Amino acid sequence: EAKLVANPGCYPTSCILGLAPLIQNKLIDLTTIHCDSKSGVSGAGRTMTSGNMFCEANESLKAYKVGEHRHTPEIEQGLSLLAGQSVQITFVPHLIPMDRGILSTLYAQNSSKRISAQLHDVYKEFYQKEPFVRIRDLGSFPSTQEVHMTNFCDIGVTVDSRTGRSIVVSVIDNLTKGASGQAVQNMNLMMGFPESTGLF
Repeated sequence: EAKLVANPGCYPTSCILGLAPLIQNKLIDLTTIHCDSKSGVSGAGRTMTSGNMFCEANESLKAYKVGEHRHTPEIEQGLSLLAGQSVQITFVPHLIPMDRGILSTLYAQNSSKRISAQLHDVYKEFYQKEPFVRIRDLGSFPSTQEVHMTNFCDIGVTVDSRTGRSIVVSVIDNLTKGASGQAVQNMNLMMGFPESTGLF
């Protein structure tokens, strides 16, 4: 019924989709969420700065906007809506030498003891009716190349039994699922079209 929709940002998309099953099922301690995200140079914006030029970013890896990235409030807003309470996270973005793609590795302390197979089942059930979220087989983790120029978000999950933490790897193409493809998906929902129209 919405007349206006703000298209989610690319980092928030990878982080929120990766964490949503954990939060909605109350499986983690909400005070322990860490989001370590890496983006191709197209994700750093269109501003012409030397740091955003591929020839400068190539053969290098750097963290940027640490503790002050503009997408942090959007991630926290989405997670807070899922949790039904205020959620604060640690979010650190990195620039890596590739054209496009985002890989987010997400960590949180489990609220109770569980094993990887149980966590995997939670994710499979949570996203079973979502055409653009693909859960990897247990023990398998996605790469950005596998979602290149698609509207998919691929997710791999495990439990670190030594530390009792859930670890989630979430990948998207920042220019498609993180932008244009997701905008078409939102338009389809607003207009009453099948969600995948024009996206397969």
